[in-house]
Amino acid sequence: MRSCNPNLARCFHQSASEAGTDAENMPNILITGASSGLGAALAETYAEPGNNLILFGRDQQRLNETAALCRQRGAGVECTSFDVRNIDPLVSSIREINARTPLDLAILNAGLGGIAGVERISELPERSYEMSLVNFVSPVVTATAIGELMGARGHGRIVLVGSLAEAFPLPMAPTYSGTKAGLAMFAEALELRLKKHGVGVTLISPGFIDTPMSRSVPPPKPFLMTAKDAATIMRRKIEGGARRLIVPWQFALILALSRWVPRALIRAILRTQMP
Repeated sequence: MRSCNPNLARCFHQSASEAGTDAENMPNILITGASSGLGAALAETYAEPGNNLILFGRDQQRLNETAALCRQRGAGVECTSFDVRNIDPLVSSIREINARTPLDLAILNAGLGGIAGVERISELPERSYEMSLVNFVSPVVTATAIGELMGARGHGRIVLVGSLAEAFPLPMAPTYSGTKAGLAMFAEALELRLKKHGVGVTLISPGFIDTPMSRSVPPPKPFLMTAKDAATIMRRKIEGGARRLIVPWQFALILALSRWVPRALIRAILRTQMP
């Protein structure tokens, strides 16, 4: 049997000990949105002997490329080209995967971004619907299903990848900021519910990460960091049991300072972004 990653095992063992159970010997890690960007970087960060990765992504070719690199680094890898908008089969797949490889860590990273052009009065309804499914409905339903499975075993951790957009009413991206705000509230509520069952919940709110999604957003992009650097920080904080993480760290300071700014002023500044 391959050796277990000590840091990751320690993270799970801590949760398991609180519930009076033992952690799994080989961490099974689910990552959604793993075919590119931050998801691919997270997969590569966790790719090492002793870790078994279950990777979801919509682009089969890019997912295969990520999987091949992770296998080269010694990880066990199972990858599935999957559209997380298909909610019913998504839940069925999660339960099936968990039955044969009980999940220790689930990083729900899949997401849609983008901004609505000023030539439109509002966003395209079809795009708004799609974004709501991917950014909110899918991770909420998936986390709920996984929380039940992990809670029955008394250990595990669910990571929800949100955005700093959760804190601001972005007129150029109303659906995006709305879905991320809802996800942030859900993460906090889920953490309160699952804690007594030995399951941890982490909410990650990234700023500007150099990914295909962020490249579609016009500058400026302050404190832009690479996906690899972001993934490295995220893994360290996840293994430390963090409930909340903002990356890069400079945005944590900006968010804290924004709470002292009158909301009316923030609204006035954001309104100027829609000429």
